[in-house]
Amino acid sequence: MGKTTLHIFFLFFLVTFVSKVEAQSFPFQNKTLSDEERLDNLLSLMTIDEKVQALSTNLGVPRLGIRNTGHSEGLHGLALGGPGNWGGGGQTYQTFPTTTFPQAYGLGHTWDRKLIQKIADQEATEVRFYTQHPRYGKGGLVVRAPNADLARDPRWGRTEESFGEDPYLTGELTVAFVKGLQGNHPRYWKTASLMKHFLANSNEDGRDSTSSDFNDRLFHEYYAYPFYKGIKEGNSRAFMASYNAWNGIPMTVHPSLTEITRNQWGNNGIICTDGGALALLINAHKHYPTLTEGAAAVVKAGIGQFLDNYRPYIYEALNEGLLKETDIDKAIRGNFYVALRLGLLDSDQTQVPYTEIGVTDIEEPWLSPKTHQFVREVTAKSAVLLKNKGILPIGKHTIKSIAVIGPYSDEVLLDWYSGTPPYTVSILQGIKNAVGNDIQVFHANTNQADQAVKIAQQADVAIVCIGNHVYGTDIRWKYSPVPSDGREAVDRKSLSLEWEDLARVVYKSNPNTILLLVSSFPYAINWSQENLPAILHITHNSQELGNGVADTLFGNYNPAGRTIQTWVTAIDELPPMMDYDITNGRTYMYYKGKPLYPFGHGLSYTTFDYSNLQISARTISPAEEFTVSFDVRNSGKRDGEEVVQVYVTYPDSKIIRPQKQLKGFERIFIKADETHRVNIPIKVKELSYWDSEKNQFIVEPGRINLWIGNSSESIHLRSSIRIQSTR
Repeated sequence: MGKTTLHIFFLFFLVTFVSKVEAQSFPFQNKTLSDEERLDNLLSLMTIDEKVQALSTNLGVPRLGIRNTGHSEGLHGLALGGPGNWGGGGQTYQTFPTTTFPQAYGLGHTWDRKLIQKIADQEATEVRFYTQHPRYGKGGLVVRAPNADLARDPRWGRTEESFGEDPYLTGELTVAFVKGLQGNHPRYWKTASLMKHFLANSNEDGRDSTSSDFNDRLFHEYYAYPFYKGIKEGNSRAFMASYNAWNGIPMTVHPSLTEITRNQWGNNGIICTDGGALALLINAHKHYPTLTEGAAAVVKAGIGQFLDNYRPYIYEALNEGLLKETDIDKAIRGNFYVALRLGLLDSDQTQVPYTEIGVTDIEEPWLSPKTHQFVREVTAKSAVLLKNKGILPIGKHTIKSIAVIGPYSDEVLLDWYSGTPPYTVSILQGIKNAVGNDIQVFHANTNQADQAVKIAQQADVAIVCIGNHVYGTDIRWKYSPVPSDGREAVDRKSLSLEWEDLARVVYKSNPNTILLLVSSFPYAINWSQENLPAILHITHNSQELGNGVADTLFGNYNPAGRTIQTWVTAIDELPPMMDYDITNGRTYMYYKGKPLYPFGHGLSYTTFDYSNLQISARTISPAEEFTVSFDVRNSGKRDGEEVVQVYVTYPDSKIIRPQKQLKGFERIFIKADETHRVNIPIKVKELSYWDSEKNQFIVEPGRINLWIGNSSESIHLRSSIRIQSTR
């Protein structure tokens, strides 16, 4: 079929679909009515069976001309197929390629709002393409992303899915991802962002029955903060309830779903369960004696979508009087608000700005060279240079040979939430691409028969590629045989890197040994930090992993990634895993020890000087905003990016406050020997704490210290402001 014929076919498909919808002429399709009037009409037209069906993840009501669409996974690119065969319909996942970025943990390393938004926009384009293309019809317009959970502990098995331990950074990146998925149209969404997992689900072992216990203040200031930002600033209108309980009440029936997220924050959209959560509510939490009672309670709690077998129990609950049709109406109303914003309720689909993707616009976005270059750039931007004693970047003109060693040197691992990339570039291949025929490249996966040692001795530079395995393609659930590995449903039992011994023997043979840590988590790599000349951290999964790494190793890209967790030196520095009170020494905000790498840490191939700090106002009221301004000069010989960070402390506080707290950041590019003026606005209300007695955020009067630097421990400028009392 030629391109012209395809265009005609797709236009015919669109016109036919639009004609069928227009023929219905229901009031809910009338855009001149208010959203509430349209939703009232739709619910009045639906049968009870259609309403029960609407408690699934499908937004369609075919009888009324509303086409079906469901959920897609999308933590770091659309996961259509992939190791989990997401949305694959039972077919082999290789059939459905999608653009595959670094793991969410790596995306967090970028500290770059605009970049995150662009990544999510690329993903949304591919979601629309696959759901609307007549040949595919795969996936769904509700995207389960981003993960707004906070990685309070590096042992958490799903750390790889998070943006880190800090609520402000995670909140900002969550908002950026939501905006990228949903687009900038004032009326219609490109896709709908469904955030995961509300709330405080950061232990995998026993997650289906354990309780995360902490007070209301930590709820508002820490655990719920990124979700709050995602709803209030990102305009997300969907999230998934987590498996765990909070203070003894499972989140699938927790009053906060309605009382806080709907009534206070304004989430008038979807709330869904996690997979199998209804059954776990009965069998693991033991919260209700029967599935019928549990199903009724879930709906009454405000959840309108089940990822579970729910239908027989909903019908039983209706028959037994445990549930009313009006309860279902209330729960599913938000589902159709999301459908409305996606344009699915409109009679004229041609007015929805995204309906041409995959219909008349049929160029596969994952095959575009611009897309491939973008993924390569993102990968390089996600790299964190943890240590460098002058060995990096590698000068191609200074070496004749290089040894690439380690189990992750010639393989791109895909995690459980990955899609299927159209291609992958391993680290070995990326290095070969970079050096061509000018430099000899030796390779060994392990030191079997002293192979790694032998090639290290022959080479001018050795690169050891070690880290964790993601076990994404392993069908054995909870399979994570190495103590320091983790994944969904399995927490890590060790922070030691078992493969570090490979770096030891290679270093003994070649002092020019670089550790390339390819991992989803922090490690207590104390020996490597003390002995090796350079350490570069990168996460798994990018289709451009090898090229992005090579760009960084050889200086084509100047690294500027930053850590998003505190890297401790030993596991016994962490509080017990189930201690959810972070004030007991958890995260950089309350940790009392000396970290291996502090939160916000990352080196560069150039140097930056800070000066000329100015604050727009020294005394300010709680309702106002002030701006922190300063100069950053690239005092080195290479162009590069700097991630400037603004922290605050509360010396006059009468209560326990964080010892330091991130409240502003920006990733900026500065050419060598040039100076950039940085202006970071801060709203005083962002400096507030939650008062549980008054049930609101309170701004304390008094002095606020401002610390400006390039990590939580590297502070270059200091100043202060004073907040006025409102009394």
